Amino acid sequence: MPTSLRPLSATSILVNVCQSTDRIKKIEYFRVPPRWMFVRIESTGGYVGWGEATLECHDEAVEGALSHLIRLYTGWPTDNIEDLWQAAYRTGFYRGGEVLMSAIAGIDIALWDLKGKRLGVPVWSLLGGLVRERVQVYCWIGGDRPDDVAAQAIEKKQAGFKAVKMNATEALARLDSPAKLQASVDRLKAVRAQGLDAGVDFHGRVHRPMAKQLATLLEPHGPLFIEEPLLPGFIPEIAAIARHTSVPIALGERLFTRQDFRPYLEQGAVDIVQPDVSHAGGISETRRIAILAEAFDVGFAPHCPNGPIALAASIAMDLTVPNFVIQEMSWKIHYNVGADLLTYVKNPDVFKVVDGMIKAPLGSGLGVEIDEELVRKVSKDHKPWEGSFWRGDDGAVWEW
Repeated sequence: MPTSLRPLSATSILVNVCQSTDRIKKIEYFRVPPRWMFVRIESTGGYVGWGEATLECHDEAVEGALSHLIRLYTGWPTDNIEDLWQAAYRTGFYRGGEVLMSAIAGIDIALWDLKGKRLGVPVWSLLGGLVRERVQVYCWIGGDRPDDVAAQAIEKKQAGFKAVKMNATEALARLDSPAKLQASVDRLKAVRAQGLDAGVDFHGRVHRPMAKQLATLLEPHGPLFIEEPLLPGFIPEIAAIARHTSVPIALGERLFTRQDFRPYLEQGAVDIVQPDVSHAGGISETRRIAILAEAFDVGFAPHCPNGPIALAASIAMDLTVPNFVIQEMSWKIHYNVGADLLTYVKNPDVFKVVDGMIKAPLGSGLGVEIDEELVRKVSKDHKPWEGSFWRGDDGAVWEW
């Protein structure tokens, strides 16, 4: 192994009472329905940890990055999660971005799971212990072309949820008829009438000429938050919308490091950060983003329309940071075709929703038991998940 990639060893540490000799023996990844990427790490001590490196529409790119990281970090001490994270992030000169950070995330989450199992404690215990006993959650209604939201809201309420999220609009031109925005208001009113709180996701579909109009129309009906009012990168413009409305602004699923979030926080463009643990470097970096956000009195609500491992990793963090507000989960989300949140989970009660909340898992590691036999079976022939896009009446590509 080159000197630049050599891990810390027991002999390089002066005080090393508890250092484990356990090392990474094998790293595998599995592309599974509906659109998830699971990572499995097996150690020389016989322990197994599961991670998730899901990056929607970019499976093959993440697989390439994972293959590279596997060559570099097989043999690394499983104890030294931060050492591996820093080496993986800094090695190669270029750093950050959704592909590398998703690959790192899969390995990082799996190592936290494995370490918890080896020590016989939950991951939340390794992160400093509980600051709460339950995690408030929400799920999706409406789909990409939102409809029938009242009936879906009733279904989710009966399943124990107190909050949901839905897309604000269908496809929308850069400057469209203001009449199109009334449907967004009507949907929010219909969901609120069922006694549920509702986050409204602009999804980056709404451009600056119409975003302030839509925020103004929604505000009297009390949305829980507005998500991605503009596409990432328009930081002063999002800050202007934040000043324009009293509704909390949430964003962050397309940001991947503390450095990415920093200007949004400094310019007052965000009230709730939403990093995705499977995109933003795993538990190690996502929790650092939460801590950074707390310094600005900004809430932490992890993005997670993904699989059960990402959800379990998110919950482990939610239980340990004081500025957590609410957790997304993908149960019956419209993207889940061919498999759902609980398909690969042997202990589905770990995600049971009661009174709008999920209890802290008590099992070791992430607390979720993955059906490895099923994962291996379905991954053999599963093709990459392809996103789609919309065209307007004039033939131009619109935001999806």
